[in-house]
Amino acid sequence: MNPERVTDRGLGVVRAVSGRLPGWGMRFNKQSKDHPDCGHANLVATPANNGRAEVEAAEGVLYQLADSSMILRMDPFERAPINYSRECVWVQSDEGPIASWTYFANPALLQANLRPSRAYLAHLLAGKPFLSPGYYSMLAAQPVSD
Repeated sequence: MNPERVTDRGLGVVRAVSGRLPGWGMRFNKQSKDHPDCGHANLVATPANNGRAEVEAAEGVLYQLADSSMILRMDPFERAPINYSRECVWVQSDEGPIASWTYFANPALLQANLRPSRAYLAHLLAGKPFLSPGYYSMLAAQPVSD
């Protein structure tokens, strides 16, 4: 979610908007290749009646790229298709639903009870302008591995 990191990776961004994916939750259950005790973000489907009054929703930043082929530049950073698969989902925005590429962790790399590193979490927290206050607070309260 870090706008600076997106730019550093050579992606030409036309605009960025807030996104929300109802029925999905973000978990840190994808084991890091470089730090096996650390978890990286992953989206998981969440049941609508999971004991909550409202449906869980993952939040993030939708980046409109200058050229649709630029998404291929992200695959090496996400180690796709080994660590993650890239799939298109419909994400809610203030402008209505937007078809968006997102990455889902390879099930073989999932592990329970992982925590993100402080540095990794900082990249997600850098998306603060695009997140609801409650979602940002939830991320900021996330326990870290170091």
